[in-house]
Amino acid sequence: MGLTAYLLIALKGSVALLIFAVGLDSRLKDLSYLKQRPGVMLRSLLAMYIVVPVLALVAVKLLQLPPGLKLALVVLAISAGAPMLPRKLMRLGNEEYVISLVIVSSLLAIVTVPAWLLLLAPHFDRLEALDPATVAGVLGKSFFLPMLLGIALHRFLPDSSARLSDVLLKVVGIVFSACALTLLATHWQVVGAILGPPILTLGGFTLAALGVGHLMGGPDPNDRTALAVTCATRHVGVAMVIAAATPGPRTVVLIVAYLLASALVIIPYMKWRRRVTPAGLQRTT
Repeated sequence: MGLTAYLLIALKGSVALLIFAVGLDSRLKDLSYLKQRPGVMLRSLLAMYIVVPVLALVAVKLLQLPPGLKLALVVLAISAGAPMLPRKLMRLGNEEYVISLVIVSSLLAIVTVPAWLLLLAPHFDRLEALDPATVAGVLGKSFFLPMLLGIALHRFLPDSSARLSDVLLKVVGIVFSACALTLLATHWQVVGAILGPPILTLGGFTLAALGVGHLMGGPDPNDRTALAVTCATRHVGVAMVIAAATPGPRTVVLIVAYLLASALVIIPYMKWRRRVTPAGLQRTT
């Protein structure tokens, strides 16, 4: 195998470990947070799974974009959730809401991604090679199993699992970043081809998703911020699984490039939210 193949394996493995780390610091009762708040759950899932994907698909149809970038946007559009962000968002307020969003989005991806593939495959040639049943199986093993193992270990070793979660999130985050940057450097031609208007399109998608989450996050300022960032980041692990099944590395490289483009938009937003959100309104569990 070449370097790209090893990097893809490392990236997918890193995502699985990140999911496991999130599970280590989660509890079964976290799953019930959204269930007990149907209004919050409906707004959150509608924003993540319907509004943001539809906006991305409209952009793909209306804008003159390179074929590879169109496919990358489609993959990102159907990949809802943000398992790599909960630690950053905890400082903005409600831990249970953030963790519940992460868990629910990871589990729902097993159903929603294949469903989107069935709808979109006739309109995008390179998606036709993806069997929804196979994708569901891969996502189940990549997300459901690590999450379940993490939650189970947390139940039996709550103190140790919380510390292990912190270490894993830091170490795996570094490994993921190193692999992502190496992948971009290895395929610099692909990255160079999207500099200019294409990369602005990725940034624009992030900004639009932030706006959707911010508007639909409800009256609580912390929930609004959490949903905005979750909508904007998408579920990179899900996107990696789908992109790795498409021919060639271009789609994966573009998704990694999206991480960098989205960070340039999300970081200023989070700084603004920390500044304007009164400390007294932040909730703790």
